[in-house]
This record gives sequence, structure tokens and C-alpha cells, in this order.
Amino acid sequence: MYSVKALVVLAAVGLAACSSSSESKLGPDGQPLPQLYKIDSKVAKEIPDRVLTNINDVRVKRGETPVVMDPSLVVAANKHSKDMAAQNRPWHWGTDGSSPLDRGRQAGYPGEIIGEDISESYENEIQTLSAWMSTHDTRDVIINPKATSVGIGWYQEPEGKIWWTLVTGNSNSSPR
Repeated sequence: MYSVKALVVLAAVGLAACSSSSESKLGPDGQPLPQLYKIDSKVAKEIPDRVLTNINDVRVKRGETPVVMDPSLVVAANKHSKDMAAQNRPWHWGTDGSSPLDRGRQAGYPGEIIGEDISESYENEIQTLSAWMSTHDTRDVIINPKATSVGIGWYQEPEGKIWWTLVTGNSNSSPR
């Protein structure tokens, strides 16, 4: 009798060990709770290509020319993402009073800054791009016919919040 009880206990422990602890937990709306999107060095290398590919897919479908990733716009975008995190608010002005135009110039961009999209979220770059595309003002920055170049930047806080900045420009126009 003792060995039967021991087998039952062992079987129960074994079954409990097999249960998945990685099951998605549901929020009050019945939807899975979001998972933390951690940007490690591997993901960081992939983000610019994913963003550029998605932007150019949208632009081409709308009859616009593709844009190229510009290193100086990337510098300006990264600077602003980190600055927004330091200010703990998503807005277009730097702690030094800089505007998107100022940051583009400071980063060495030779052309005209078309626009800047910003976001404070826990979403990945494609979800953020999708959110920008769903709003008229931010979509216009991305699909502006005058845009020839783009820069994407981000800063991820230790607890996971991501500050995103996307800057578009026209390298064929003089800065204003």
C-alpha cells in the first residue's frame, strides 16, 4: 500500500513539473499580457533594416520613392531618444532647447529635416511603426514625398520602456 501511495505522489510531482510555466497570462480584457521586448545587441543590429524595409514597402505601395538610412539622422534620433528618457516625457524639444532641425544640423545632416516621429512604449519597432502609420500626422512624416532619407533611434530603460525616434529628411535640399 505504501508503494502505491509513493507512486501516486511521484506521478503527481512529475505531472506538475511538465506543466508549462510560460503560458501567457491574460489581462482583464481577456487578451494576453504584453511580453517585455528586450533589445539586445543582436536585435539592435536588426532594427534599422526591419524599419527601413517596412517603410520602403509602404512608400512603394503608395507610389513614393524608397528612402535610405542616413547615419547622421540615426545619430540625431538616438540622441533625442535618450534625451526624452532623461526628461521622462515624449516630446520634440531637447533638454538643451533643440528642435528636430537643430539636432539634424548638430549631427551633420546636410539636407532639410522633413519631420520627426516619437514614441514612449514597450512595443517593438514594427508595432511602433504601425502605430505611427495609423495616425495622420505621424504617417505623413514617413510617407512624405520629399523624404529621401531616414534615421531610427531608440533608448531602452533598464525596466524595459523604449523611447523611439524616427527622423526623415531630404538630402537634396538645403537646410532651412
